[in-house]
This record gives sequence, C-alpha cells and structure tokens, in this order.
Amino acid sequence: MKQADLIELIETNQLIEKEITLERNAFLKTEGSIDTNIYFVEEGSLRVYVMDENEERTIRFGYQNNILVSLDSFLTERPSEFVIQALKKTRVKIIPKKRFMDFINKDDSGLKLWVKILEDLVLQQIEREKDLLIASPKERFERVLKRSPILFQEIPNRHIANYLRMTPETLSRLKKS
Repeated sequence: MKQADLIELIETNQLIEKEITLERNAFLKTEGSIDTNIYFVEEGSLRVYVMDENEERTIRFGYQNNILVSLDSFLTERPSEFVIQALKKTRVKIIPKKRFMDFINKDDSGLKLWVKILEDLVLQQIEREKDLLIASPKERFERVLKRSPILFQEIPNRHIANYLRMTPETLSRLKKS
C-alpha cells in the first residue's frame, strides 16, 4: 500500500481524533510512559530514541506524511523506553488505538490493512538491523541515502550521524565525497 492510499484511508474513515503542534525539542512521548496512539506527521520532523547508559541512540525518524508509533507500547499497552521528540516545530494528527482497532476489526479490508502496516514495519526493522550490522560507515551512509534521500533534507546532521552510529565529522566527509 502506498503512503498516499494509507493517508486517504485514515482521512476517509475519520480515524484522527485530534491534531497537536509541538515546539522544537518538545516531547511527544517520554521514557517509561505508555503510549498507544498512532501519529501521522502533518509537517515537521521527529526522532525516536532510547537512552543507552548516558547516550541517546536514535532509532528512527518521522517527517511529513510519515506514520510514527511506539510499537511496543501500542501492542502491549505497557510502558516503553522509547522517547519521541520534535526536531523542529511539528504538527501531528493523533489516531487513538481504540479507534484504529475498531476500524481494522470492522471487516476484512481493515485486517488486510493492519497486516500490510505490520509487514512494512517488520521490513523497515530488518533494513535497520542490517544497517547496524554493517561495519563500514560509508556503506551504512549509502544504504540510508538510497532508502531515504529526503532524510538528509529534513533531519539535522548530528541526529543522522547518531542514527548511523558515526561521528558528525565522518558523516560530513561522506556527504562531501
């Protein structure tokens, strides 16, 4: 399913409960909180990270027309270590879990949509795991550039470097070459 089709489904079925605006550096979700909402990024950008000892480890990003969710908390309804933070002023639409689950359980097309969303999330996670296993910073950079070129237009370099597990200086050198 294309992103545009998903957006249309969300809007057609009135799944959005409300819309909020986050200022730069504001938190959408904090460590240890339960969050069962699905977020649709209308504009701006967000990052998802966890704390590893005293270091932030960026796991993923969300920007215009992306869906973002703290999937572990969404599925289990328990606290999650994930933190979701706005990187710049960001507007998100909120889809509550109950409204979404009522929709997907209404008929087979809803269940097919849910399976497709989960498949996409699993495939994204597999690609992310591959990125982390690759030793070469250059190859990690090239994989992410090929997969998500818009990332480099939407997200500050220091966060991309953290995501790629390299220094900002290394990322800068790779971008120049």
